[in-house]
Amino acid sequence: MKIGLIGAGRLGICLALLIEQAGYEVLASDVRKDYVTALQNKETTTTEPDVDKYLSSATKIEFTTNNFRVIEECDLIFTLVATPSLDDGSYNVSAVHQVVRDFMESGYDLKGKSLIVGCTTNPGDCDKFQESLAEYGVDVYYNPEFIAQGSIIKDLQTADMVLVGGKGHHVSVIEDIYHKIQLGYAIPSIHFMSTRAAELTKIAVNCFLTTKISYANQVGQIMIKDGMEDEVGTVLKAIGSDSRIGNKYLGYGFGFGGPCFPRDNRAFAAYAHGVGVYAAIGETTDNFNNEHTEFLRDYYSNKNKGELPFCFKYLTYKPGIDILTESRPYDLALALLEEGYAVYCLDDTVKEQVDERIIFDSPTEDVFWIDL
Repeated sequence: MKIGLIGAGRLGICLALLIEQAGYEVLASDVRKDYVTALQNKETTTTEPDVDKYLSSATKIEFTTNNFRVIEECDLIFTLVATPSLDDGSYNVSAVHQVVRDFMESGYDLKGKSLIVGCTTNPGDCDKFQESLAEYGVDVYYNPEFIAQGSIIKDLQTADMVLVGGKGHHVSVIEDIYHKIQLGYAIPSIHFMSTRAAELTKIAVNCFLTTKISYANQVGQIMIKDGMEDEVGTVLKAIGSDSRIGNKYLGYGFGFGGPCFPRDNRAFAAYAHGVGVYAAIGETTDNFNNEHTEFLRDYYSNKNKGELPFCFKYLTYKPGIDILTESRPYDLALALLEEGYAVYCLDDTVKEQVDERIIFDSPTEDVFWIDL
């Protein structure tokens, strides 16, 4: 079976390469001509680990800018196009609608084909995609990925959970793909449900994780204010050792950021409001996350008795990546600049994207380290 993928971006290329490695023939498309040409030449500029390795050894994957070719040649087609946030927190799924229109306008016999939506959508969106494609005999599934930037391939290979929303004759094929791309010791927990339920599950999971992160930071704030700063890690480790809670994402730090967590948190609240539920948890977590940067600003300003310049190890939303989206370290750096402090950073990955006042040379003077 030939597997198609429309939207071979940062996540899409990782999934496409793992499917190819699992033994399937793959045809992947993207709208960026230069990007596709580079992929055809086995070249990529991504900072994601292992992409170069898998791309260089791939023998059964092709790249194109032609979505119609993918639709014609493949029976099972993933799409991982961009779904940016709207002002109300919900997702703009116009790019997915365009993929659906590509199916409808292709002129091919589509009966028996499946569209697997992997990008984040609003609960109910996949129902609309299915309504549009039902008369053509196309099944629509929702299959989001639970990954982190900087470890996408590893996360796909060691998935805790796989969601498959929808019904059709390709359910077993999708399940087989995920079993094949796992590393030998990893056995994913695969959950089948309706597309709407799967769409809700995706944003609900991330809303829970943002709540957990904020809870840990709240505990840390309380302990710092009460003179127990040295035991914050000890207390959180003890709390996380309770099997009902767990230690993942239960550490004191900058707060959550990046291209997924904040957006999914707001999307969950937007969806809840749409069905008549006030999502206080999501909104409170979002507000606390913003206020936590102010807490850290005051904390570090008060602790820096000598008014030394501050030095960050990185400004991206997490170490080891090149993404500045909703970065809490960068927010803190800006807050300290506004207080009149000089700010250094050792990692110049995003140098061209940040405030020009930030110094990217190694400090030649005494500095106060931001070491979260």
